[in-house]
Amino acid sequence: MKTTSIYPANNSFLFLIAFMLIISVSSCATKMHFLNSPVVPAAEGVVKVDKDKNKNYDIKVQVYNLAEPSKLQPAKNYYVVWVEDVNNETKNIGKIKITTDLLTKRLKGSIQTVSPTKPRIVFITAENDERIEYTNYSDVILTTENFRK
Repeated sequence: MKTTSIYPANNSFLFLIAFMLIISVSSCATKMHFLNSPVVPAAEGVVKVDKDKNKNYDIKVQVYNLAEPSKLQPAKNYYVVWVEDVNNETKNIGKIKITTDLLTKRLKGSIQTVSPTKPRIVFITAENDERIEYTNYSDVILTTENFRK
């Protein structure tokens, strides 16, 4: 009869390596919540920024509890996501397509894109044109604080 023994020290060592690997992978991304909005008080969301293998910045935006843009005062057509980078340049990175959560009927939206420059602030405006190149900042719905990393 062949017997094998399990060495607790080996199991602990493997667990420690796995834990360190998980921490190192998850710590690479920066996650920031949007600040409360006076325009759409129920709106909330998260921005996650991660550096990819090509040294670009992967930007993921998820928002919840939005109002239909057409119900804002004044009425608008789109929610547009903007990135202000570390060079203080502001760029339109796309519109958020609004969908309805099947279980709660709340409005939500998301967008994912890549930027060659590091984001400093991410914000969302209500606009009539989704391809707008400049915003006057008057219709800001949600904004983050400065990213620290």
